[in-house]
Amino acid sequence: MELFEKLKVIRLAEGLTQAQLCAATGINLSTWKSYELQRRKEVSSLELLKITGHPQFKKYTLWLMCDEAAPECGQVSPP
Repeated sequence: MELFEKLKVIRLAEGLTQAQLCAATGINLSTWKSYELQRRKEVSSLELLKITGHPQFKKYTLWLMCDEAAPECGQVSPP
C-alpha cells in the first residue's frame, strides 16, 4: 500500500472526517483531499510530520514508514 493510501486508512480507522483530521493536524484540507483522490501521490514530509507527531496518530508511525507494527512499543497498524 502506498503512503498516500495509508493516510486514508488511518483517517477511517480513527472515525474522522477529512475536515476533522485536517483541523487536528493543521494539514490543508485541499492537500488532504488531493492525497485521498490520488491526485498527489507524493506525501510532503511536512504533512507526514504533522501526522506522526500528533498524539492521536503517533501509534501508526512505524506502520506508515515501514509497514511494520510493534504493539509492545505502542506501534500498531489500523484494523
